[in-house]
Amino acid sequence: MKASLASSTSSTESDKPLPSMPRGVILLFAIASGASVANVYYAQPLLDILARDFNVSHAAIGGVVTATQIGCALALIFLVPLGDLVDRRRLMALQLLALISALLVLGFAHSTIVLLTGMLAVGLLGTAMTQGLIAYAASTAAPHEQGHVVGTAQSGVFIGLLLARVFSGGISDVAGWRGVYFCAAIIMFMIALPLWKRLPHLEIQPATMRYPQLLASMLKLLRQEKVLQVRGVLALLMFAAFNIFWSALVLPLSAPPYSFSHTVIGSFGLVGVIGALAAARAGYWADRGYAQRTSLLALVILLLAWGPLSLMAHSLWALMIGIVLLDLGGQALHVTNQSMIFRTRPEAHSRLVGLYMLFYAVGSGLGAISTTATYAYAGWLGVCALGAGVSLLALLFWWMTRHIVPQITHEKDNNIQINKI
Repeated sequence: MKASLASSTSSTESDKPLPSMPRGVILLFAIASGASVANVYYAQPLLDILARDFNVSHAAIGGVVTATQIGCALALIFLVPLGDLVDRRRLMALQLLALISALLVLGFAHSTIVLLTGMLAVGLLGTAMTQGLIAYAASTAAPHEQGHVVGTAQSGVFIGLLLARVFSGGISDVAGWRGVYFCAAIIMFMIALPLWKRLPHLEIQPATMRYPQLLASMLKLLRQEKVLQVRGVLALLMFAAFNIFWSALVLPLSAPPYSFSHTVIGSFGLVGVIGALAAARAGYWADRGYAQRTSLLALVILLLAWGPLSLMAHSLWALMIGIVLLDLGGQALHVTNQSMIFRTRPEAHSRLVGLYMLFYAVGSGLGAISTTATYAYAGWLGVCALGAGVSLLALLFWWMTRHIVPQITHEKDNNIQINKI
């Protein structure tokens, strides 16, 4: 199942502009993507409560996060690519029903095994829904607005990430940790009907490969697509820089002279909601052929962010300015990466996003591992130096590969025909 490619039969037909996606549908993609990804992160503020309720040590309860991340990785490899093989609309519906079931299982969990199994399932299905919706949005958008649509959907993902921890902490204070997952199930149930009714239809074509061949083709895509390789490495470095900052932030802010609570520390993430604006704007620029310029601007902003971040000991205002810059640069680069990748193989959007997000996962893991050791050895300034070094490496890598990745234009794609409601 994919958007069909057809040769234009006449100059008049080829010049005819494709209809734009309705704003309501674009907003639905953003809301559904944000709600889906939030499920993956609800557990993070609840670890202390879960450890107490299930009578396990604080060290062992980290398995909750591990199980969720394993689910995320499995989804990127085994579930997300299915969007290139089967009817995406039905796939989204089945995954959504399974996600609701997993959330209910978590809400009723009374054993550690059920808890970990439920977390793995939520990570698996929440990630599959999120990235599946991003690929769906890219496939159903007209070429002239693909970057804008993907950017808006990605804005929803970013806001969902930021609000997940706030929502989880607030609901748990009122209704306990089980209430968080019951509320999450209700939210996803409320989204189900609008998704089924309003998700655009794609023309379904006979499958050209079986599932094992689909998975094998991902390695072929990775070998052949230079755009994917370059943008994947940029994503790896960018998300490594992100996690270098966010994984270390709790260490100085929870110690004197600040001694902030985890709730207060988590609220600093809300400052970065401005980054959601960068996501939509970056997609708009990519649609107009400015993807490389946007990449350069985003990488420069990402590098400059470490200046005010390094001044945290002297000013919390500097910290907040640095967070805004970090999120602006990061989100702009992320959406530009996706927009460029989606232009390469219209028939492989789901596999492309799965492969791209694997780079993200590796970068996030490397950033988290490196930053704690750096903080123990060199303190906050050492963390900022590491983050700046990784950001500079990303900028240099872009500079060396800027001729390999061409700027995006949409003229060559004007023969994509998409059936919509």
